Amino acid sequence: MDTEHEDNLELSFNSFVITENIMVEMRDGTRLATDIYSPDTDDQHSLRTFPCLLQRTPYGKSSGERADEAEFFAKHGYVVVIQDCRGRYDSEGGFTKYTDEGEDGYDVLAWIERQSWSNGRVGSYGLSYAAHTQAAMASLEPSNLRCMWLDCGGFSDAFISGCRNNGAFELHQLTWAFREAFESRDVQNNPQKKLEMSKVDPKEMFLNLPWESSNSPLRWAPDYEKYLLHIWEEEQFTDYWEQIGLSISSNLNNFSDIPQIHLGGWYDTYAKSTTDNYLQLSKTKNGPIHLIMGPWTHGGRSVSYAGDVDLGPSAPVTGNLSPDYNHLRLTFFDKWLKTNNDSIDQNEKILIFVMGGGSGNKTAEGRIDHGGYWRSEEEWPLIDTNYTNLYLHPDNRLTQDRPDSGASTSTFRFDPENPVPTIGGNISSGQPVMVPGGFNQHESMEFFGSKIPYAPLSDRSDVQSFETSPLQYNLEITGTVLVKLWISSSALDTDFTAKLLDIYPANRDYPNGYSLNLTDGIFRCKFHESWKERTLLSPDGVYPITIALPPTSNVFTKDHRIRIDISSSNFPRFDVNPNTGENPVKSRHKVIAVNTIHHSVLYPSHLIVPIIDRNI
Repeated sequence: MDTEHEDNLELSFNSFVITENIMVEMRDGTRLATDIYSPDTDDQHSLRTFPCLLQRTPYGKSSGERADEAEFFAKHGYVVVIQDCRGRYDSEGGFTKYTDEGEDGYDVLAWIERQSWSNGRVGSYGLSYAAHTQAAMASLEPSNLRCMWLDCGGFSDAFISGCRNNGAFELHQLTWAFREAFESRDVQNNPQKKLEMSKVDPKEMFLNLPWESSNSPLRWAPDYEKYLLHIWEEEQFTDYWEQIGLSISSNLNNFSDIPQIHLGGWYDTYAKSTTDNYLQLSKTKNGPIHLIMGPWTHGGRSVSYAGDVDLGPSAPVTGNLSPDYNHLRLTFFDKWLKTNNDSIDQNEKILIFVMGGGSGNKTAEGRIDHGGYWRSEEEWPLIDTNYTNLYLHPDNRLTQDRPDSGASTSTFRFDPENPVPTIGGNISSGQPVMVPGGFNQHESMEFFGSKIPYAPLSDRSDVQSFETSPLQYNLEITGTVLVKLWISSSALDTDFTAKLLDIYPANRDYPNGYSLNLTDGIFRCKFHESWKERTLLSPDGVYPITIALPPTSNVFTKDHRIRIDISSSNFPRFDVNPNTGENPVKSRHKVIAVNTIHHSVLYPSHLIVPIIDRNI
């Protein structure tokens, strides 16, 4: 940094200047297209310097929303640098999802350091993949990165959630790959490829799984096909999953120790990553590290609903946490980039939105009024958490009473040709095949895989439901619910899924009640001993497994019930286990599994529920 330059810390400017498509060279010679938004100083020869904000994105640096954000920050005294990721839009090179972003981010930060307009202080921001790019470059501990705002992204461990999920594969990776491959430069510039991919119905392509190399809907975009099949096939925990860009946990020692905001939503794919990142970074870094968890789907921070569930007027960022999202981030960046005073008083460490407490009636928009409110906290998990066991019983009850009977089981047939359809949940990039959020767990034509007569999921013979009696008082659950099961199977391998629900009693608008999904997870059983090794099941064996559900926060109000639904599939959210022990992406045959949940004195299957003991 040139010390003769004058720092500019003015609050605002009337206009901005944009310089487009600067080609910034990376260490391997590849040039990445970069736009620069600068405050208009009315003096093109000014030596004044500014703090900088960086966003790296695969979605087009010049898109309307990104341009609007950049204009806002430039008018508030920042130079904003937005860059197309390698192989995307105007940038050179080939695109490989996730794994090129560390070094490229580091190199552009070094480039910013050398620019005459830079005062040496850089913050980063961005949603989803633009949060992944931040985490990747921060894993190399760049010297001039001073703070970060990660919105719904930054893998804590992509093997456990985000790409794979406890052994299963998250199929939103397919919809993402197909959509982005179609938008890629290679396809858009080739009329034949563009035509062939435009003929593909995204829903139809989920009826023809698994995919084969050179014979998939992605064959017209081989780079995208290659990376997708790779992460789908890489079902064991190998060195691949510890790479920068896929795991903050594996690269924690070299992760930047700077102020950070980790923002996520209870119905987001990255809910677990967001809270896990906060937990591990707040314990190992000085930061400060902050956590904001709203009731949102992926990027849905500006609306009051998630799927079919209305969370009330306090749910959006706008008008509640700040006048708008830009001003919320501006406060953070001004604090850490426009002052040298690191001892400034910190705001609340944690802000969470506690869902629930609504009337349960239908709103004017046709959604259920679930409600909720914001609350500040000092620790995660919450300091006053009372971890309580709720045991499964043979008559489908869920109680605090430990089973006292001998052999007691619940058994069902899992047919991989007839999987349980996904109805909402923690999903991103799934449209038009699957939609995120909270919904009544009742099949309908809206949800892929639903079949006439469109019955409740709990009516299926392959869904086992266990629920409490109607609650006598309001009860809050905030944190991670652990589902600890003892299981058996006739198959060499199978899956078990678990879904936590808030069961509304019947009312005028919902005469059959309302079964609201809160969070769900899965476990692939051949990894019951280790994520690194496959260990097939024996038909006479009983195996303990634990399904850690993504975190949530919900008040179950009086007269509601807590329910857990257990099955062996949740499609198309997760790939379907063929029950053969083979890798699902390679398997070409399927078998029916007879799966058993044990709930006895010897095998007391149960939930560990994080109950918050407060007057609510």
